[in-house]
Amino acid sequence: MASSALRAELDCLICLSTYTDPVMLRCGHNFCQVCIDRVLDTQNQSKVYCCPECREEFQERPVLMRNLALRNIMENLLATQLPLIETGIRCTYCIHSLVSAVKSCLLCEASLCDKHLRVHSKSPEHVLCDPSTDLEKRKCSVHKKVLEYYCTEDATCICVSCSLAGGHRGHKIESVDEASEKKKRNLRNVLQKLITKREGTEVRVRSLEERRRKAQEKASGEAKRVTALFIDIRRRLDDLEKKVLSEISRQEKQRPLSDVIQKLEIKKAELSMKMRHIEELCNMTDPLTVLQDPDTGDLCDPEEGGGDEDTGGHDRQHHDGDDRDVAVISDTLHTLFDIITGMRSGIYVDYPADILLDVNTAANNLHISDDLKTATWTLWKQNRPETAERFQYNQVISRWRFISGRHYWEVEIRKSRSWRVGMCYPSIDRTEWDQSLTGDNNKSWGLRRYNNQCSVIHDNKEIQLPDNISSNRFRICLDYEAGQLSFYELCNTIRHLHTFTATFTDPLHAALYVYRGSITMLGGGSNWKKPS
Repeated sequence: MASSALRAELDCLICLSTYTDPVMLRCGHNFCQVCIDRVLDTQNQSKVYCCPECREEFQERPVLMRNLALRNIMENLLATQLPLIETGIRCTYCIHSLVSAVKSCLLCEASLCDKHLRVHSKSPEHVLCDPSTDLEKRKCSVHKKVLEYYCTEDATCICVSCSLAGGHRGHKIESVDEASEKKKRNLRNVLQKLITKREGTEVRVRSLEERRRKAQEKASGEAKRVTALFIDIRRRLDDLEKKVLSEISRQEKQRPLSDVIQKLEIKKAELSMKMRHIEELCNMTDPLTVLQDPDTGDLCDPEEGGGDEDTGGHDRQHHDGDDRDVAVISDTLHTLFDIITGMRSGIYVDYPADILLDVNTAANNLHISDDLKTATWTLWKQNRPETAERFQYNQVISRWRFISGRHYWEVEIRKSRSWRVGMCYPSIDRTEWDQSLTGDNNKSWGLRRYNNQCSVIHDNKEIQLPDNISSNRFRICLDYEAGQLSFYELCNTIRHLHTFTATFTDPLHAALYVYRGSITMLGGGSNWKKPS
């Protein structure tokens, strides 16, 4: 009973076999190191670790502590009596008691305990082996002799008679011990390859788990970003709706059409009375009555009279109101386009490839094309409302602003020898000539051409470019985080002109200044690579 209880204490709860390299958890329970590692690996996914025996949970993967005392006890006991218990084989000669065997004799076909082993014959023909109940398998089925050799060609164990006179004559023969060692070496090589392969698989699993974690974090971040994007879109659409409805209401109050109609009805009645009186005079035969009629003294030709103040003025007011309606609708469509473009850029790219100009900032001597890409200098004022965001002198900035990332766009200048292109903060001055132009302040950076000489300018500090620049197309590259704004000439090969270095603290807008001629914003893109 004591041996059985001791045997149970040396069994691992997971594999139900004798401990191999026993380790202990903080709760005090022991397991084979390989067994508990596999269990903890499966618990990695849930991040909840617990003891397989008492189910005690741990916040982190527990550190395994080698149980040296248990290992020493196990090795000492297994070296003496435990192998006897493991086999479950009893001594053949102890017929009055159940005593475990320590060896089996192949010749005698009997199992022996320590006592009977000491008196057993030591002659060579008595071959001893580990206790076994299947001794017949250790003898040749033909010659009934011990299997001492191994035929490598037939891959079978044979006895001495088989090697001399049997069907294995001439074959390569090895002793079973030698053949067993060779097979063990091969198995160890296979085992090492399997261990290496398993380690590689474990590394790959950890790598895939890390990728999955990062993908989940990225998906979560994208979901939050898209949610915030659509919240902002809904807010902007609500604000736009309120703005348009307010503008419609304001215009309606400015055009009291009911009053106009009432005045015209009165005028119509007056004209009808005059018409009837004139008809009566025309039908009279007495010339004196016709000539002396007092009500015809102030009659005049209707074509010479002033009907404009009654009808024409109101008609012009009505048409002006229609023009305002068109302007509101046009502005609304452009604003909606910005919102949709912003939505697409928020989901797919950082910023739109096309950079559109903001009419609300354009000076009144600049004509902005319908596609919002070309600014043209003109002598005729555009009669746009004067607002705080409108430039007073030949300048306009982009609707879109840049707050991060790397972006580029291109411009084409036509028929102008005085122009500037670059970038500025939205807080740039809009009114003063010596402060509002791109480059004449510390809130803008620009490439300038004046009197056939090109230069770059910032904070009113100008650097002349020595090389002759004949092209009319240029590229502007922005790296917001790196604090770099670069200008390139687009000729046969892309030529670098200058790079400003700064620490950008505010959003940036593309800026154009043109005198006599036009500038067109061409295509662009995000995440550009620096030209070689």
